[in-house]
Amino acid sequence: MLGLAIVAEVIGTTALKASEGFTRLVPSLIVVVGYGVAFYCLSVVLKSVPVGVAYAVWSGLGIVLITAVAWLLYGQRIDAAGLLGMGLIIAGVVVLNVFSRATVH
Repeated sequence: MLGLAIVAEVIGTTALKASEGFTRLVPSLIVVVGYGVAFYCLSVVLKSVPVGVAYAVWSGLGIVLITAVAWLLYGQRIDAAGLLGMGLIIAGVVVLNVFSRATVH
């Protein structure tokens, strides 16, 4: 469910750019549905995963995936420092999930 929440949030955020300030109907509807699905799925996850852990994974992986989508769809550039930062975010999510006792396995 957390993976679905992340994907829905990435779709919603990508559509947010395409909505051009909510002036385009279809992308605006995708934003609302995407965020609705994302928050619903996140709320289900929070029944069994601590909020700090769930949010760290959700936001961290969301940042990385949105940046990748922005690079593919919108030609957004990222420099070496940005790549390093995102690598550290991914490393943090891995450490949190593999080594932390706060997560539910």
